[in-house]
Amino acid sequence: MDHPVTIAGIPLPSSAPWFLAVIALHVGAGIVAAVGGVVAMLSPKTAGRHPRAGRTYYRALVIVCLTMGVIVVVRWPVDNGLGLLGAIALGAAGFGRRARRRARPGWRCVHIPCMGVSYVALLTAFYVDNGPHLPLWNRLPPLALWLLPSAIGFPLLAAAWWKRCPPTRRRDVVLDAP
Repeated sequence: MDHPVTIAGIPLPSSAPWFLAVIALHVGAGIVAAVGGVVAMLSPKTAGRHPRAGRTYYRALVIVCLTMGVIVVVRWPVDNGLGLLGAIALGAAGFGRRARRRARPGWRCVHIPCMGVSYVALLTAFYVDNGPHLPLWNRLPPLALWLLPSAIGFPLLAAAWWKRCPPTRRRDVVLDAP
């Protein structure tokens, strides 16, 4: 590693071209994932926009997590928590995607919370890493950066889950082994 650099107020541990390329890919994929997730959440749950946005979210999340792996190795052990959040985001999204693809009875009751947890983990990682350098967010205590995405996201997720998975559907959920 060479000398640290600051870009848009965010400190990076290196100005090495390969590292900056990884960061650029990571940031670009993160933006695509965030937008794809919002579009999927707000779209009608029918063929067309929702599944396309969901695929975009998932593919971009894979890139975010792969590049995050490089960043975690470079900044070991400082970014271990972010690595864990990335693993949670990708694991939850993968499980939610698999539930949809298998389309077993009650699949929505698995798909919705998994994708929601994935998105909350993605946003949590973003705010934990970048919040201290963002206007307004930099005034919050570090613990708030860890908890606010969940405090906002999980009630919204619970409402969506309750709406689309009433108690009569939840008992039909089939969780099968891989």
